[in-house]
Amino acid sequence: MDTDTLGNEVADKFAYQPLFIQAVTEFLESITELSANFSDADWARLRRLLVPERIISFRVDWMDDTGTMQSNLGYRVQYNSALGPYKGGLRFDPSVNEDVLKFLGFEQIFKNALTGLMLGAGKGGSDFNPKGKSDNEIRSFARAFMLELQRHIGPDTDIPAGDIGVGGREIGYMYGMYKQISNKNEGVLTGKDELFGGSCGRTEATGHGVVYFAEAMVKQHGLDLATMTAVVSGSGNVAQFTARKLIELGATVLTLSDRAGYLLKTDGFTQTDVKVITEGKAVGKSLADIEIEEVEYHEGKVWSVQADAYFPCATQNELAVDDATGLVAHAKLLVEGANMPLTAEALAVVRKSDVLYAPGKASNAGGVAVSGIEMAQNAGRYAWTCEAVETELQKIITHIHKQCVRCGKNGDQVDYVKGANIAGFVRVFNAMKKLGI
Repeated sequence: MDTDTLGNEVADKFAYQPLFIQAVTEFLESITELSANFSDADWARLRRLLVPERIISFRVDWMDDTGTMQSNLGYRVQYNSALGPYKGGLRFDPSVNEDVLKFLGFEQIFKNALTGLMLGAGKGGSDFNPKGKSDNEIRSFARAFMLELQRHIGPDTDIPAGDIGVGGREIGYMYGMYKQISNKNEGVLTGKDELFGGSCGRTEATGHGVVYFAEAMVKQHGLDLATMTAVVSGSGNVAQFTARKLIELGATVLTLSDRAGYLLKTDGFTQTDVKVITEGKAVGKSLADIEIEEVEYHEGKVWSVQADAYFPCATQNELAVDDATGLVAHAKLLVEGANMPLTAEALAVVRKSDVLYAPGKASNAGGVAVSGIEMAQNAGRYAWTCEAVETELQKIITHIHKQCVRCGKNGDQVDYVKGANIAGFVRVFNAMKKLGI
């Protein structure tokens, strides 16, 4: 047995799930050398690691503002619990299906392992589209979704969080429903409001973590983030706080984007500019409708804008091979804020170049790190200060970077993909072995 053979088995069996195959293929390529001394039992255990422990799907019936009953599909993929309870976000987006959630859940295994926290991995969500829905309709759907999800989660079993389409409002509505059903106040969701058990800094955590990881990378390689120009894709939570933290550290942020186009400011966005964008997005505006002095709107992809550093923070496979071919000619740094935002072909181009590249399972782990901190606060019934949370976030991201360097260093260079995959895999694999799995 070898990783190529196992990869072909997965590709044949799940040919209808291309995103999952892409994630598994990248992972298996990273552990090829490590697997050379695997026993038959190790190969069998690796096969089990690739398969979720449980996939739950259900119908969600909710009522729209016209009084008409609507139905959507809901899912929870409980992937691996070797290190602790399942942990991972909920995504509400029309693109959600089993393939998307299996790829996200699989990536989550190694992301959570890298944090050093006692967290298993899962992912879930629905094909419900919150865009264009009223607050009442979102409340109706969120409560209906929790009516079924509550059967499968708990503070020691599975603790979901937010993701695309699921922010503080949606978490609040779901948690309110859970409290009514269970008659319990327990940390069964993270990303909650601080009024009822949420953590200071959770909203900012993923974006801040992306920048802290980038800081560690450039320091490792003798560069300075403060002197760089940066292209940020997306305009949601992760993109906004990635941009804010970059600006705070002195970098020049040139762009933010959405699915239709991007905003460009050649002198760099200010914190006030990002605040205007945040407020506009909060009321459902597209970037094309947000007006800021000296900011231009352009249709199309953001990757043609020339910069030193690139931060894809929107969604999976947003950066294609043609985009990668253009940016590697001048880029110094590419750090993922989204999960698997590069296509397989684009990733191959980037990894063959001299661009410093960080995969999302390492660089965007700040969200789950602070979710783990929120779980600790809930268990202890004690709220940490904002300063304590941010300090602990920085420590966890530094720990992740050190593991990537330790497992991915080759001379003066660091293969962060290989380092992240190996470091995360070894921790989970050893736990599975000692548990008798």
